[in-house]
Amino acid sequence: MQDTGSTVPRRQLGRYLLDWRTRAGLTLVTAAELLDISHSSLHRLEHGQTGRIKIGQVEAACELYGVPEELAAAFTGLARQSNGKSWWHEFGDLIPRDFDVYVGLESAAVGIATFQPELIPGLFQTGDYVRALNRAAFPNASEELQDAWVQLKLRRQHRVTRKHRPASVSAVIGEAALRRINGSPKVMAVQLRKLADMSTLPNVELRVLPFRAGFPTGLWVGPCVILDFGITPAGSPVEPPVVFIEGSTVGNLYLEKPHDVERYHRTYDRIRQRSLDAVSSRNLLRQVAKEYLA
Repeated sequence: MQDTGSTVPRRQLGRYLLDWRTRAGLTLVTAAELLDISHSSLHRLEHGQTGRIKIGQVEAACELYGVPEELAAAFTGLARQSNGKSWWHEFGDLIPRDFDVYVGLESAAVGIATFQPELIPGLFQTGDYVRALNRAAFPNASEELQDAWVQLKLRRQHRVTRKHRPASVSAVIGEAALRRINGSPKVMAVQLRKLADMSTLPNVELRVLPFRAGFPTGLWVGPCVILDFGITPAGSPVEPPVVFIEGSTVGNLYLEKPHDVERYHRTYDRIRQRSLDAVSSRNLLRQVAKEYLA
């Protein structure tokens, strides 16, 4: 059997192409006719079910749908990567560095489990917390760009706070994330209050791993996110789950092999079990917030 590589890039590419076809106001049948392919082929492409993607079809679709040049370059990069045997965010010049693949995956997930030992998870960050992080990381970025980054982060949170079918989130945050000051004590106080408030949502479970818990797995575990895409009526996954590991040097890593995903589930469960329960975590968040304003 031919190894067609990771399914992640072609699944994500399919989502983008479907979105842009919809924006262009084209039905599946009409778009397929204009692209001179069968509607079943276009359907498979949009649902990540094509074994090897024809780059020319992706380029033609981008032109037909009016996809901006920089995004078209990213989409064709996803197409080329999907035909490979590994899946990294940083892999030469296939995908522009400013194209965030993770955000697209997160927007499709119905369940998110995350462990963040040092930072507040992005889905819970306040605008001022985001701005302080980005100013430290990119001090020369313009105010307009800083504002855009903040708005992008806040828009992502709608997946959690919306009333209709919000994503379920289970998060464990290291106590260090509460104690390490980002921006100012006031920024941290507002941030921790927001965390405490969001932890009361029925679709959110938030726990704090206290310093006294030590290393639940016997090793230091870095930040990770497990993305789940739901179950079909027949009981099978809509899409295989993905583990996202953010990297600052070698690039972001996406794991989808079942044994890798299961290993991270076990690791997350062990960390969660050693964490404070939801009520104790909420109380600690509010206590530390008060300390920042004392």
